[in-house]
Amino acid sequence: MQLKNDLFLRAARGEKTERTPVWLMRQAGRILPEYRAVRSSLRDFKELVETPELASEVTIQPVDLLGVDAAIIFSDILVVPEAMGLTYEMQEQKGPIFPRTVQTLKDIEQLREADPEEDLGYVLEALRITKRALNGRVPLIGFAGAPWTIFAYMIEGSGSKTFSKARKMLYTEPEMAHKLLRKITNTTIKYLQAQVQAGANLIQVFDSWAGILPPEHYRTFSYAYIKEICEALPDVPVTVFAKGAFFSMHDFANLPCQVIGLDWNMNIAEARAALGPDKTLQGNLDPCALYSDFATIRKETIKMLDAFGPDRHIANLGHGVYPDTNPDHVRCFINTVKEYSEQMRKA
Repeated sequence: MQLKNDLFLRAARGEKTERTPVWLMRQAGRILPEYRAVRSSLRDFKELVETPELASEVTIQPVDLLGVDAAIIFSDILVVPEAMGLTYEMQEQKGPIFPRTVQTLKDIEQLREADPEEDLGYVLEALRITKRALNGRVPLIGFAGAPWTIFAYMIEGSGSKTFSKARKMLYTEPEMAHKLLRKITNTTIKYLQAQVQAGANLIQVFDSWAGILPPEHYRTFSYAYIKEICEALPDVPVTVFAKGAFFSMHDFANLPCQVIGLDWNMNIAEARAALGPDKTLQGNLDPCALYSDFATIRKETIKMLDAFGPDRHIANLGHGVYPDTNPDHVRCFINTVKEYSEQMRKA
C-alpha cells in the first residue's frame, strides 16, 4: 500500500525530507481523554492490550487528534515474558508485577520459546486491523523490549531502582543469564518478524534499563543480543532506543539498524560524532519541557531542531510522554516541529 505520508520512513532511511517527521513514545494513550474513555470501560490495562479492536482504536487516536507522522501499536513489552510462560499484572500506580520470577536454571528450562501467532496473536491481529484502518495515512511502528530489559523484569519481578537481583546474576551465574537471554532473544526475533508480516513498517527495540549496566556488561549481555535482533529484520528499518546507554554510542555505530534513539540526557553533537553519518537520530526533548508554557515549549523545540539539523532526524521526546501532560502542550511541540523544520529547509 502506498503511504500518503512517508516522511518518517524516509528520514529513517536517511533520505531527504521536506520537514522533520515527529511522533512521541507512549503517544498511544496516557494523555488523551479519548484513550481514558476506552480504558475506563475495561477491567484493566491488560484487557485493552489483549483486545485487538480496542488496541487498534487507541493506536490511531494520536494520528487523528495530535497529527503525528507515525502510529505505534498499543501494546506492552511484557507480553513477551507472558508468552514465554511468566505472567505479569499491571497494578495501578505501581506498574508491572510478576507474581512468579525466574530464580533457578529449572525456572528457565520451564519457559517456552513463544509461537507468535499462537501466544501473541492478539498483538498481530491489532497490527493487521490498524494497518487496514490507517489506509496508508502514516507508517505503523511495531516494537518489543530488548532482551536485557525483559530479563531484568523476569528476574526482579517488578521495576527497581537498582535491579540488583538481575545484575547479581550477570556476575554470579553468567551462563545461566545467557540461557535466559537466548530464550528471550529467540522469542523476540520470531515475534518481531511476525509483526513485520502483520504490517509493521518499522520496528523499535526498547532497552529501558540499558543505563544501569556497566559498559562491559552492556556489550556482553545486551548489545550482542540487540545486534542479533537487528540482523534478523532486514526488510524494515529498525530503531534502537537504549535509555542511558551514552557509553555505547561508538558500539551503536556498528549496529545493523537505521535509527538510534537518544534520551534527553544525551548530547546530540557527541552522539552524531560517535555514530557517524549513516545513522538517523531520534529524540530527544525532555518530556518535562512539555509542562512549560507555549513560548518555552517552542523555544526548547527549536533549540533541539537546530542541534540535530535538517537531515537524518526524527523528532521525539527523550522518553515517553508523561500521563499528566496537557494534550495542547503536546500539540504545540508537534506543530513547532512541523512549522520550524519546514522553514529550516527553505532558508
